[in-house]
Amino acid sequence: MQLDLSSLKKSVEVLHRSIKVAGVELNLSKKDLRETIRAGVIQNFEVAYEQSWKMMKRWLEENIGSTYVDGVTRRELFRLAAENRLISDVNRWMEYHHSRNLTTHTYDEDTAEEVFQTANYFQTDAKKLVKELDIRND
Repeated sequence: MQLDLSSLKKSVEVLHRSIKVAGVELNLSKKDLRETIRAGVIQNFEVAYEQSWKMMKRWLEENIGSTYVDGVTRRELFRLAAENRLISDVNRWMEYHHSRNLTTHTYDEDTAEEVFQTANYFQTDAKKLVKELDIRND
C-alpha cells in the first residue's frame, strides 16, 4: 500500500522555508520580531517532527509488519527505521525527540534557542527521510 506523504512533505518544506526566513530576519535588532520568527520555526519543527516519526511508523507497519512496531519505544522505532535505511542515525533522532519534548518549555529563552538550533539540523534529516520514503513507497 502506498503511503500519502503529502502532509509530511508539506510540513518539512514549511519548516525549511521558516528557517530560511529566520536566517535573514534574526539578524535584525528587533527583539519582538526575532522571538516571533523563532517561535514560528519551533512550531514548524514540532509539526514536521511529529509527521516524520508517525510516517516512519506507518511505513514500518506496512513493510515489516505491525507486530514488530506496535508498542515499541521511540528509540526502538528509530532503530527499526535505521535498519530499514529510512534514517541513518538513531541517536540524532533521539535528540530531535528530546528537543520536541522541550518545546512545551519554549518560554525559557535558553530552551527556545536550543530547540531553534535543533530544528535547523532536523530539517536536513527530515528531507532525507522524505527522500527515502519516496524511494520505498510502493
